[in-house]
Amino acid sequence: MSWFKRKEKGIQTTTEQKKDTPKGLWYKSPTGKIVDTKELEQNFYVSPEDGYHVRIGSKEYFEILFDDNKFKELDIKLESKDPLKFEDTKKYPDRLKAAQEKTKLKDAVRTAVGKSKGKDLVVACMDFSFIGGSMGSVVGEKIARAADYALKKKMPFMIISKSGGARMMEAALSLMQLAKTSVKLAQLADAGIPYISLCTDPTTGGTTASFAMLGDINISEPGALIGFAGPRVVKDTTGQELPEGFQTSEFLLEHGFLDFITHRKNLKNKVNLYIDLITNQPIRE
Repeated sequence: MSWFKRKEKGIQTTTEQKKDTPKGLWYKSPTGKIVDTKELEQNFYVSPEDGYHVRIGSKEYFEILFDDNKFKELDIKLESKDPLKFEDTKKYPDRLKAAQEKTKLKDAVRTAVGKSKGKDLVVACMDFSFIGGSMGSVVGEKIARAADYALKKKMPFMIISKSGGARMMEAALSLMQLAKTSVKLAQLADAGIPYISLCTDPTTGGTTASFAMLGDINISEPGALIGFAGPRVVKDTTGQELPEGFQTSEFLLEHGFLDFITHRKNLKNKVNLYIDLITNQPIRE
């Protein structure tokens, strides 16, 4: 005889009374590690157990790089237009509007100036969440204007790349941004102003073919995917088996495409150390 007996069969709890675990309390890394989201945030959005660097956007990078998260955003109101009247499964203006509503961003890059370890730094940071971080006219224009600002004010410039490449909805106009941004970076080089390129996961396509690989120093985070075409396309085109770790930041470092890889918690110190060394200034603690 059982001690307890259910009076009524079946689940009696109404839908309204059911309790669900709130979303966003836990994060599961690709290796299967479960991390509390608060702990993840405190660890610079890096899984403490396996070191996996979670994809983050401009909001988080600005928090990491700028002192007390204080900065002035540049060219906030720039938005993409639709000169080609592009339409695939959706009209381009509708796709832009949907991305803006979803991400609360104007486009795939934000540019800002602020203090980093007490000295001025201009940063352009891409957001993969906005149409895959694709590079259209606004992305190229904002990066060019940020470079102009750094040139005028004689401040070091940093670009954080996180992109799937050129934006197909803008066709040739998108490809023109490769040349425009490259010219601006050449002007910085001529003026002796440091430019740091940080390649994060993923950095591919037109970004890799332009500003992402043009830094006075090219750096990356662990495990980032960096390349022009994806591994599958490269394999199909060449007909060759790809080496292990192909297109990871570690592979690129080994083959001389990167200067060093840094854990995100050391990013601010490493960037400013390089600036102090290249500008022959006292090293900041």
